[in-house]
Amino acid sequence: MAQTPTFGIRPSFLGIEQTNSDAAICIAGIPFDLGTSNRPGARFGPAAIRQASRMLVDGDHPASWAETERLDLADVGDFRISHGDIPGTLAKIAEQAAPFEHLVSLGGDHTITLPLLRALSRRRGRLGLVHFDGHVDTWPESFGLVWGHGSPFYHAIEEGLVDPRHMIQIGIRSPLHRDIYDWTVGKGVTIVSAEDVHETGPQAVAERIRTVVGDGPSYLSFDIDALDPAFAPGTGTPEVGGLATWQARAILRRLAGLSFVGMDVVEVSPPYDVAEITALAAATIAWDYIGVLAPR
Repeated sequence: MAQTPTFGIRPSFLGIEQTNSDAAICIAGIPFDLGTSNRPGARFGPAAIRQASRMLVDGDHPASWAETERLDLADVGDFRISHGDIPGTLAKIAEQAAPFEHLVSLGGDHTITLPLLRALSRRRGRLGLVHFDGHVDTWPESFGLVWGHGSPFYHAIEEGLVDPRHMIQIGIRSPLHRDIYDWTVGKGVTIVSAEDVHETGPQAVAERIRTVVGDGPSYLSFDIDALDPAFAPGTGTPEVGGLATWQARAILRRLAGLSFVGMDVVEVSPPYDVAEITALAAATIAWDYIGVLAPR
């Protein structure tokens, strides 16, 4: 049990004191949201997630009994961006992410995942991908925006950063043109709709993820709008009918042992609705990853 009240600890993720970039797991904020197609505000996500994460340090992780203060974690602060310059920002993110052995990124909109995958694939080759989202994010463009939050995985597949045969998307339920769906599954991507999750349950979904991803290095990208707006209203593009927070966490906890090499949690937009609950959900997802999934 922490000796300092949760509201009084330092405003880093989980109150982490280390800032060194050579820690086993480094946490970085990426305050960027110019790739959004609906409500902006995810630039404020990293700060909100850090603030909310202080609620999680009054004990050990209940699934693994991981003690945060005994883990080799560092909060390295926020990445630099080129405000107003999306391609320039993507290049900066990739450059800054490259040196880290294992990075947990707090977004930011989903555009940031593309440069993170670019940086990782240079060292690891083509990656498997576990993608929680309400949207497939495989549009070639979003309303004319080529480098936006609706297209990171279109580019990731086209650039050979991920192996679509080892890519699975969970929680999909947004309106979607048939040609985008056909292109995505035609590339080999497995799509698990939110309805599939509700009908089959976390254990079955986790088993399907394991089958698709396999034993190779994989990346976890968690868009907070995979959760139903009842549980995470503070997001840029909410979609009804999503996962409950407990469902997402139950799936994640059953993925321990997969070869994850990094993750992000994105699209937290604090200005909207019950922002603290949304940020807390995002912080909890990242905590699950660190406490259960990340190699130690």
